[in-house]
Amino acid sequence: MVTRTLVIIPTYNERDSLPGQVDAVRAAVPDADILVVDDASPDGTGRWADARAAEDGQVSVLHRPGKQGLGAAYLAGFAWGLERGYDVLVEMDADGSHRAEDLPRVLGAPGSWDLAIGSRWIPGGAVENWPAHRRLLSTGANTYVRLMLGVPIHDATAGFRAYRADALRSLDLAGVESQGYCFQVDMAWRVVKDGGTVVEVPITFVEREQGQSKMSGAIIREALVKVTAWGMKERATQMRRAFGGGSR
Repeated sequence: MVTRTLVIIPTYNERDSLPGQVDAVRAAVPDADILVVDDASPDGTGRWADARAAEDGQVSVLHRPGKQGLGAAYLAGFAWGLERGYDVLVEMDADGSHRAEDLPRVLGAPGSWDLAIGSRWIPGGAVENWPAHRRLLSTGANTYVRLMLGVPIHDATAGFRAYRADALRSLDLAGVESQGYCFQVDMAWRVVKDGGTVVEVPITFVEREQGQSKMSGAIIREALVKVTAWGMKERATQMRRAFGGGSR
């Protein structure tokens, strides 16, 4: 059976980097389709994507009225792909930090999985052009996620990943409100809690050379506050069950 794969690429002011990433994905996985989810980029990203879609039947564009955040963009892309019967839905950045050459490895992750993560922090994974403080922030955040949520994932904040469509259908996507790092953690945790299988595949993450990073202090704070709250709630639930209160 042929597996239909959709690569979802959210964009906001990625006119300089998007053409190269689309070309790279099309070359790396020729059978995959691409959905560009553009948040009304003022730099013309959406117009370029429309022109590319007009000449390439494997590229589509979903326009949104304004900048609404990464999580909302992916949720819109998931809905679009699930409506059209895709089997696997992939998250990738537009800026080239997620290398298209690693995509076949992610899609070909061994075993039966519901979520395959392109991981920077397992043996074989790597990060290029990051200063020490960025490495410390990312590895520290992922350690904190493992401790607070108990998820056996080394790179829960990673944004390069593939979901089985059936796994997404079984989740309450309407209840997801997180953004940025927190969105990725939220989704991975939901898959784990739903009984899904998560695998990690080593990839090389390359810091963007064009445009500006969307990372901000607000995104980091959101992740810290929400992961802490989720972890405390999870511990409270475990305590109630341990002392016989789970059935009340």
